[in-house]
Amino acid sequence: MIKEYYFPTPIYIKDIDINTEIEKNIIEWSKKEKGILRTNVKGWHSSTDMHLKKEYLSLINELVKMQKEIYIDQHLDGEPILGNMWANINQQGAYNKTHIHPNSLWSGVYYVKTPENCGNLYIEDPRLGSDFISPKRKKNNEKEFWKTVNYKPIAGRIIMFPAWLSHGVEINLSNDIRISVSFNFIQQ
Repeated sequence: MIKEYYFPTPIYIKDIDINTEIEKNIIEWSKKEKGILRTNVKGWHSSTDMHLKKEYLSLINELVKMQKEIYIDQHLDGEPILGNMWANINQQGAYNKTHIHPNSLWSGVYYVKTPENCGNLYIEDPRLGSDFISPKRKKNNEKEFWKTVNYKPIAGRIIMFPAWLSHGVEINLSNDIRISVSFNFIQQ
């Protein structure tokens, strides 16, 4: 018997250690600006020009470096361009609705502050037909059968995925804030 896989969806994960001032800077920013409403419910979403602010240059450099590694791995042509970037603060009870990022090639998240039970990132099976039938399985713990993948947020971790991949953030059940940075890359 031959077994082949087609239509895989790559998710890239990298842990970095950068400037601890990011948390402080984002909190100060949130005190100065009201924020905007997108997929966030009860949480603060900054303007999407974070990639133009010099205080976040160390993070920007790490994101671009990782995206270039993905370009090599995926045999992509051209150069990655950081199209936009924004901060998210989810207090207790806040979450982000399921969504995609149109007009981008790669999207992702960088975790700044992640208390226990602050809400996982979830990514849903992109195959539309997979919702029509859910067969019973003797063994259902193998990744290729999952309909949803959950990633526990870990401070210092970057997760990048194709921008068309449906994803969201679970409710923050902790008594503390969860801080993350989201971003989109386009292809030049």
